[in-house]
Amino acid sequence: MNFQKQITHWYSIHKRDLPWRTTKDPYNIWLSEIILQQTQVKQGLPYYLSFIREFPTVFDLADATEEQVLKLWQGLGYYSRARNLHTTAKHIAFNLNGVFPDNYKDVLSLKGVGDYTASAITSICFNEANAVVDGNVYRVLSRFYGIDTPINSSKGIKEFKELASTLIDHKEPGNYNQAIMEFGARQCKPKNPNCNSCPVSDSCYAYKNKSIDQLPVKLKKTKVSARYFNFLVCIDKKKNTVIEKRTGKGIWQNLYQFPLIESNRSLKAEEFNLLKLKNTILENSNFEFSLYNETDRIHKLSHQHLHTKFWIIEVDQLSRDNISIEKLRSYPTPVLISNFIEEFNFEAV
Repeated sequence: MNFQKQITHWYSIHKRDLPWRTTKDPYNIWLSEIILQQTQVKQGLPYYLSFIREFPTVFDLADATEEQVLKLWQGLGYYSRARNLHTTAKHIAFNLNGVFPDNYKDVLSLKGVGDYTASAITSICFNEANAVVDGNVYRVLSRFYGIDTPINSSKGIKEFKELASTLIDHKEPGNYNQAIMEFGARQCKPKNPNCNSCPVSDSCYAYKNKSIDQLPVKLKKTKVSARYFNFLVCIDKKKNTVIEKRTGKGIWQNLYQFPLIESNRSLKAEEFNLLKLKNTILENSNFEFSLYNETDRIHKLSHQHLHTKFWIIEVDQLSRDNISIEKLRSYPTPVLISNFIEEFNFEAV
């Protein structure tokens, strides 16, 4: 039995029962693939179910506001995926009359869709023999064939794509693509793979050469930078607060946050200067402020770590647009902010 047949046979026995595997509707497949970018199935599954329940068709998603989409996406991270998802839904609904593109080239042209996603959609939905290469596939192929070319290098991306394309099952490309991804996720895992029960271990280079932990090879990441955020949680006597929408490009674009002062280091209570607030948030009235968390809360992103403090500011009256604290949860916010909102007892202030 060759590699492809062994992998697909394993898949027929061990595949998980997932809702997007019961359909070939490109809307469902596209939605699942976008959600699962940079996301494990166990984390993405509840979001997929929520989106399908809230937006059962591409027209429903297209008719939603961006704020509704971001709110439903809240906590999943990489928010550009949600914005691209919404943009593409509107394009398909309004420009393509709700008909999803049915070939690799046209699917690839959609915003937020790269080679992997286009290959997955067209192989599963339209039976095109386009090989997927994601983290799971890189791991399986590098170990099985003993390839030490860095998977995040230009050479590696090309080499693995070419190899994957030679292995694709032209009769059932969608089934094979899902099989090798599932195999990497559940059998050939990053750590402690199940080599003793692996159907292809006898032919696996890494297993025979005891190099499982060394493959795949990945170039070192760019140095992660540190940033220091001070969020100003203002509360007046009428239980109102202030939030602002992030504009411009960035991972939190169009999400809401408390007013922010960024510093060049972590600040202590006696070092924090409220002068910047005088003409923007606070009336000419008395106020008190306190530091909610003495120790920085570190929010780790792929390229930077956010060292965060929340400052509680109690004031008689707020001088700019404000909202009732009861409405806070209705706004889409970064998970860092939403976690604070859930944790902090606003009523006690």
